[in-house]
Amino acid sequence: MSASQLRIMRGREWSRPVRPARREVLSAVPQLEEGRPPLLFVPGFGHGAWAFAEHWLGHAASRGFPAYAVSLRGHGGSEPAPEATLRAYAHDVVQVAAGLPRQAVLVGHGAGALVVAHALARYPARGAVLVAPVFGGWGVLGAALRRNPAGTLPAVFGGPLRLSRGQLFSRELPDEEARRYVGRLGRAGRRAQWALLGEPEAEPAVGAPPVLVLGSPDDRVVPASTLTRVARRYGSAPLLFPGMGHDVMLDARWAEPIDAILDWLEKEPAGH
Repeated sequence: MSASQLRIMRGREWSRPVRPARREVLSAVPQLEEGRPPLLFVPGFGHGAWAFAEHWLGHAASRGFPAYAVSLRGHGGSEPAPEATLRAYAHDVVQVAAGLPRQAVLVGHGAGALVVAHALARYPARGAVLVAPVFGGWGVLGAALRRNPAGTLPAVFGGPLRLSRGQLFSRELPDEEARRYVGRLGRAGRRAQWALLGEPEAEPAVGAPPVLVLGSPDDRVVPASTLTRVARRYGSAPLLFPGMGHDVMLDARWAEPIDAILDWLEKEPAGH
């Protein structure tokens, strides 16, 4: 992106600011403060902060990391926003991160990983983790249409995107739990869903923070080739967890990815 294009975009942000919205933020903090950077979890489209409150928030806190999860506007307990844009979602993340006690590590899942990528251009994060990243493009759409045509096709025309149990979870997860999670899914703004088709390029991250990409080669939403492509964008290779579904934070072996994230943070400069 050229300097002139960047100035035009920044000018548009000043002249047409994002409308404020009431945001739900859930948290879990360690009993003993160890000075570690807070983690801000950003759920994907249709998910709310609850998706991280189930397991990952408490687990991160038990290992000494203050953990927070935001529901993007129109999701979870945040206020309705049927016309929300990708830009508005990134604004939500930046605003919540800026209010945390210390410079945060941003952790985005699914389309929330794309939101985090855009937020990184506006917030100097200590680090970032992109979990099963949905960065859009026609390849991802084609895979979704093949695997779940009835749930995907309406989204192309502005309707809700309905993800299936088979896309989100492995067979290891009990059906009762899977049905409960699927029943909690909401919907993203149609303008944000459409933005995924164009795969909007994120600006460079402020300060070049370390970025970890992880997911499952058996994810039925994000092809393994996409994991590799996104990881290469950030100069690394993806960390893979075979046998898991798209929603790794809710699947039967949910502890494995979050422990890997926390291990990585403890080794990276961001963890100290």
